[in-house]
Formats: sequence, structure tokens, C-alpha cells
Amino acid sequence: MLVHPVVVPGSGSRSWTVLGDDDVPVVPVDRFLAYLTDIGRSPNTVKAYAHDMKDLWQFLGFRGLDWREARLEDIAEFVAWLQLPPAGRSGEVAVLPSSVPEVSVATVNRKLAAVSVFYAHQARNDEGPGDLLAAWRAGGRGGWKPFLHHVSKGKPYRGRAITLKVPKKLPRILTVAETQAILDACDRLRDRFFFALMHETGCRAGEVLGLRHEDIAAAECEITIVARENANGARAKSGGRTVPVGPELIRLYADYLHEEYGSVLSDYVFINIWAEPKGRAWSYPAAYDLVLRLRARTGLDFDPHWFRHSAATRWLRNGVSIEVVSKLLGHSSVTTTSATYGHLTIEDARAALEKAGWLTGREVTW
Repeated sequence: MLVHPVVVPGSGSRSWTVLGDDDVPVVPVDRFLAYLTDIGRSPNTVKAYAHDMKDLWQFLGFRGLDWREARLEDIAEFVAWLQLPPAGRSGEVAVLPSSVPEVSVATVNRKLAAVSVFYAHQARNDEGPGDLLAAWRAGGRGGWKPFLHHVSKGKPYRGRAITLKVPKKLPRILTVAETQAILDACDRLRDRFFFALMHETGCRAGEVLGLRHEDIAAAECEITIVARENANGARAKSGGRTVPVGPELIRLYADYLHEEYGSVLSDYVFINIWAEPKGRAWSYPAAYDLVLRLRARTGLDFDPHWFRHSAATRWLRNGVSIEVVSKLLGHSSVTTTSATYGHLTIEDARAALEKAGWLTGREVTW
């Protein structure tokens, strides 16, 4: 089986499909992926769902099951199958219980979410075994309450019947020295501006790659993130927002335009300058190729998203309220910010106690 890119007739937008062993699109999957494209899901999201559907179809083929005959117990076996190495999935070798899972718990949960959306979509079209992974639960106490909770409290809500517990992982951040090493390893102003922009604003790489010149207000020292379709496939994951920046970043932008961008006619801030086709919007694969080169130069195995985590951590530790940080990051709610950066609470509490001398000096001994 193969995940293959397609171009949607009429709109010309890019999407994905899954080809069977006969090189023909798998019809129910193809319709599902087309639906996701039609409702505006990003190409990267559709691509990820396509790979998830490919895994499901390979499992069903291995078990000799039609997708319409699958039951909850089969999906549970699918979870175990996903964690096997390729040779174990095909049944060629026996897998020891002590072997390390092939994919992470978070990846399994993402694939389960895709399967859940697929079967829910089919159920709405009166196909398949129904909303296979749905589990209706009564509203409980405590925790975050959504808007208009008082209207719907006590009513059942849709949850997933199968989900794995994800171990808590702290977001990886860059130290000041590491950030400086990455910036200094950049030979070109475009590359230096790319990382400096993420460091200053906490924007995602895709949001930065989608920037147009009109989004940078030099006089006001502001960067605006706009949700739009871009020629390089870059997308703003969340809605639009404006982030204030310092004058030094604006000066770096001006130097980049003067010394490297030159007379190129393009709306995009980041473009191909030395590689072909020149003047085209800089793509994520090209930017990640730069990341790989900088990893080799600096010895730091970093990821572009670390700049976002570092910015959020820096803001919170410097006393910026979590509501403001949530807005700067473009999170849908403060709850998302708290869930990601809640580890700062105990660290900041310790720092405050140490600064007050509570943990270092004692008036009594024991």
C-alpha cells in the first residue's frame, strides 16, 4: 500500500490518498480524505490521516477483515499490532515481550483518533459498523469547564473507548548559549532571521514560512500571523494574532532585505535565493534541510519547535501572565498553555523560595 499526493480538480489544492496493492485508491479512505480536504484541514493533517488509514488497512488485510466488520476488540488488537516492529507485524518473526514498542504512546493515540474520526464519518453516512470508538460518558466534577457548561452539565459527552495513557513529557527548551550557537552558525541573514524570528515571537516554523511582507509592521515593531493558503504549503495552525517584537529584529529584517533579498519580486518574506527555483516561497523541507546542517555544525540535536517552547518558558519565567502567553502563542484557551507549561509552577515556586532564603537559610535545625 502507498500514500500518494493528489491535486483536487477545480481548486488545484493538494491532498492525499491511499493506494491499495493494485495501485487503485481505497475508495472509503479516499472519500474520507477528500472530505477532510473539503472542510479545510491542512495538507499535513490529511497526509497524517492517510498514513494512519494505511496502517489500519494493512492490519485489516493481515487479519483478513473487511473494514465494515471490525469490532472494538479488533481495534484493541490494532493497538498492539502498531507497537510491533515491521517483521513482527507481518508475522515473520516472534516478538519478545521485553522488546521496545515500535511507535510511541502519543503516536498510537493519534492514530486511534484518526480511526475514530474515520468511523464516525462513515456512521454519519450510514456506512460501516457505527461510531466504533465512541464511548458516551456522563459529565463529571472538577477540571476545566467549557463555555456554557452550565447548560450541558450532566449530559453525556462523547469520549474514545480506547486511549493509552501518555507519560508526562516536559517540553524541550534551548538555553541562551544554545540559541546563540545556532544563530552564529547561520552563514546567511535569511537563515539567521528565520531562527531569530521564532526565538522572539514563539511562532511555529509553518507560521513563519507563510509570512508575507505586509505582515511585518516595521514602524510598529509587530508581526501578524494570518491564516491563509500559501504556495509552499505552510499554514498557521491557529487563528490570526499579532505579536510585538523588538527593534533589533526589525533591523535584522531590513539587513536581510537589503543584502540578500534584493530586487526579487515576491510577497513572501522567506524565499529561495540561492537554490532553484529562485524567488519561490521557501518550503518546510528546505528549511529543515538547514536544520540538519546546523545540527552537524553545532552538535545540537535541536528541532525548530524548541524555539517556541523556549519563548513560552522565557515569558512565563519573566513574569508574563499565562493569559498573555496563551494569546501570543495562539492557543485556543489558557487550558492548553497550562497543560503544556504547567511544569513551570513548581520550578518557579522553588526559585522564589530560594530567592527569599527559605531553602538555603534556617532559623531552626532538625
